[in-house]
This record gives sequence, structure tokens and C-alpha cells, in this order.
Amino acid sequence: MSNADELLRIEGIRKTFPGVVALDGVDFDLRRGEVHVLLGENGAGKSTLIKMLSGAYTPDAGRILAGGEEVRINGAQDSERLGIATIYQEFNLVPDLTVAENIFLGRQPRRFGMIDRKRMEADAAVLLERVGVHVSPRARVRELGIARLQMVEIAKALSLDARVLIMDEPTAVLTSEEVERLFAIVRRLRADGVGIVFITHHLEEIAALGDRVTVIRDGRSVGQVPASTPEDELVRLMVGRSIEQQYPRERPATGTALLKVEGLTRDGVFHDVSFEVRAGEVVGIAGLVGAGRTEVVRAVFGADPYDAGSVRVGDVPLRRHDVNAAMAAGIGLVPEDRKGQGLVLDASVEENLGLVTLRSATRAGLVDLKRQHAAAARVAGQLGVRMAGLGQHVRTLSGGNQQKVVIGKWLLADTRVLILDEPTRGIDVGAKVEIYQLVNELTAQGAAVLMISSDLPEVLGMSDRVLVMAQGRIAGELTAEEATQDAVMALALTTPTSSTDHSNGTEAPGGH
Repeated sequence: MSNADELLRIEGIRKTFPGVVALDGVDFDLRRGEVHVLLGENGAGKSTLIKMLSGAYTPDAGRILAGGEEVRINGAQDSERLGIATIYQEFNLVPDLTVAENIFLGRQPRRFGMIDRKRMEADAAVLLERVGVHVSPRARVRELGIARLQMVEIAKALSLDARVLIMDEPTAVLTSEEVERLFAIVRRLRADGVGIVFITHHLEEIAALGDRVTVIRDGRSVGQVPASTPEDELVRLMVGRSIEQQYPRERPATGTALLKVEGLTRDGVFHDVSFEVRAGEVVGIAGLVGAGRTEVVRAVFGADPYDAGSVRVGDVPLRRHDVNAAMAAGIGLVPEDRKGQGLVLDASVEENLGLVTLRSATRAGLVDLKRQHAAAARVAGQLGVRMAGLGQHVRTLSGGNQQKVVIGKWLLADTRVLILDEPTRGIDVGAKVEIYQLVNELTAQGAAVLMISSDLPEVLGMSDRVLVMAQGRIAGELTAEEATQDAVMALALTTPTSSTDHSNGTEAPGGH
């Protein structure tokens, strides 16, 4: 490699926050025309590192070199001047502006002192064509789906003449087809000489797209390996130990049915959905995107209305569309969107853990703060939440630790039926195993778990039974022994006519 090929080098970077060493001697380099994967568990220090490159943080020690010259990045303008562009998981776009206005925000071309809208839209069209997305420069950003928003972000980065493109979990919310389109664009950018820092938790993506991998663990760079390195070795480097069993499901004896759903129907969304979940059992719900899985569990929890059917906890029927009644009966929901629906991001860990039990801890209008603090400390310790302290804002935690807090608030409430919707999305391998072990502990104590996941191996590995939904109905039920990827997909692709008509001949969901 010649010096001219090196776009970026980081040497001995250290960064501390009160009570936390985020980075401790990290080394990293990026070459022209390569995809360098940055890999590590949530909380390993990846986000801190890329925020230094984008100008959000400055290092306490170490140095950053761009094109062989030592540089200081004190803000976003310094980062842009050096040709570094970052695409975060939460897009930095203004919904009410057009695509062209977002691409050139703050840098609009002008003519006679006025914004040259015609030129701006023409330049935006060229950039959009380069990234292969068919969208009008005049379209409002709020009208676009996730995949197109991401392409607009990439076009915006190219408008800055970015030589370094940092992509933070770009595939987390994309379908398999959208992922392939994104990969094609990344490969084109690589061929054009752009250096790409690619952060992902999907290990299968590394060999498909990457050239090299740098692994960060506990704030330190612990290895640089080829992208062809076997997944088992990548996992060992990430977590410092081998994970012999990726899905460590322990199956205790099951008890009586804690959750009974019968004939649940919402016109145009789901129809005649019936199933049971027993004490000590994990029931998985699989299906394609749009099959109605999330809509069903939100109705069970009372968050959304339904037109017909019933939900019972034990033998007690629940009122429709009544979250308080569901919570009082012992149902908890860990939502798909943990940041938007599961957490108060600007509140502390302690405050978030106490959200569900706040009412029961209040007497005569006063909250028993001592009791809430002790309970929060106990659960945070039990879950192994990595934090500076209970007062740390949840927003600053890693994704895996945020998910532990979402689950922890339901543990404090002694939840009998826990609904997990995409429980490990955007979470690294080590944190996933910790959450699976937590599921084991819950079911060993007699709780029932209903789990939705688009990660089919996760559904198969952690479920005692699998319900497969297709087009708003339950297409079939499979035991753990019957459930294979082929069997699940065969049901997911059927067009069910009723909840008792199953193409594989299994009994109706809820029957045992």
C-alpha cells in the first residue's frame, strides 16, 4: 500500500467520560477504494470512534491523520472539509424539505443572490442517478420509505465530495432486496475510490461486502483480520470468548395457559387469530413483513383496537384497547421501536426502569424514591446493564443496554406474560445471548414469553412452538421439532383461508 492510498489513520486514540473509559488506545486505518468493517459489541466504543471522525467528540489522547497529515477535527465543518461524511442510523434529514433541499442544505447554489432552484434540482438528479434511486428531487422527504431515505443520505454525502463514507448499521431496517441494492451502491462507490467504514452486527454481511475487519472490544482494538475470517473467530474476537451455543434455549416444564387469544380480528389487518401461551413457554411468531405480527401483539397489549375476539390472562378477560388493564393483568410489551416507544431517552436509567411501577410506588401523591432506587439498582445489576450509574441518560447507552432497560422495567412489575417484538434487532452477538439467557430465567420462573422476530434462526432457536402468520391470519403452528426454515417459509408464503385450514396438516393454533 502506498501512502497515497491511505485516506485515514487513527493512532492510540483515547476518550474518557465521567466514570467511563470509552476508548483506550484504538488504532484504525482506511485505504482508498476499500470497505473496512468496524466490528464490536454494543458499548465497545464504535459510536464514540465515529463521532470523533464526524467532529462530535475530540480525543483526549492519540492522533488522527488524513492523507498522511495530522489533523484536528473540532466540529462537523472540519469533518466535511476533510471529505468525511457519516450516515447514522437516525437519518439527519428535514422531513418537510424536498430531496434536493436536503441534499444541499446550507450549501444551496445561488444566482443573483437567490437560490438557484433549477440548478440545485438538476445537480440533485445527477447524484440520485449515481446512487441508483428513482425519486424526484422535488419529492418531500417525509413521503419516502427507509431505503430511499438512506439513498438520499448517500447522495448528500457525495454532494460533499466525500472521500471517506462512514455507514452506521445501514442495513438494520432494510429488507433483503433493499440490502442487495445498498450493497451494489457501496461496491460502485468502492470502485470509484471512496473509502467506506462499515458498521454492522450482521456477520454474514462482512464476507459479502468487506475487505478488512477491525474488531473493538471494551474500548480497545483487539485485532485486524481479513473479511473472509470465519464467523466463529469474529465472535471470539468480539466477546473475548467462544459462544458454543448461539441460541441457548432451556425448556422447563410448561404449566397452564397464561395468555389465551381467541378469534382476534381487526378488519383489513388481521383475522380470526387464536393461540395460547403457557407458563414456562416461549412461543415465536414468524412471517413475512406485513403479515400482521406486530399489529396482533399490539392489540393483545391493548395499544391498538380490534373489532372481534377476546384476550384472557389466565381465566380473566381483558377489556379491549386498554393498556392499563393489560398491565394490571401482568402483560408487558417490549416494542419493536425501543427508542420511540419503549424508552424516555432523555430520562435516566433509574427513571426508565421505574416507569411501569411508578403508580404502585406512589402514596398520597408522593413517590417512594428510596424503594424505586433500590429496585432499579437490583434489576440493573441482575441484567448487567453497562452504565456509569443509575443517573446516566438512557440515550447515551448502547443499543443492547437500552434493550435491557426496556425489559428491566417489566421485570420490576413482576410481568407474567412478556411480549418481545424484535428483541435483538440492532444488537450484537454477545448482548443477544445475554437477552436469550434472560428469557430462559423468565420462563424458568413460570412466566410466558411471546416473541416476534424477523430473524428466522432466532425464532427457531428460542421457541418451543412457532406460529406462522401470512396475510393477517395464522397459517400454521409448528412444534420445535417440526420447525425448520423450509417449513416456516412454506407456511409464510401460503394464502390461508381460515385459522383452522393449515397446509401442513398441523392442528389449529392454540390446540395441544
